[in-house]
Amino acid sequence: MKTIVCRCEDVTLEDIRHTLAAGYATVEEVKRYTGLGTGPCQGKECMLHAARLCAESDPFLGTPFTARPPLAPIALGVLAGEKD
Repeated sequence: MKTIVCRCEDVTLEDIRHTLAAGYATVEEVKRYTGLGTGPCQGKECMLHAARLCAESDPFLGTPFTARPPLAPIALGVLAGEKD
């Protein structure tokens, strides 16, 4: 049975367990290896679960990462190619 941990990036429980078994132990390392928390929700949906799984492997390494907003707000029209 497939258990989804991060719906935005389709990261499964098995993906995270595989990452932890490969030696990546912190939430930040799991994020970089799997893409967890990099989708539209920026980890709001999956952070708690990922931190808990990391803490099970080592209680001192389960600290969460910080969601980073875009550097500067961008109007959707700019991204769509509209001209001023």
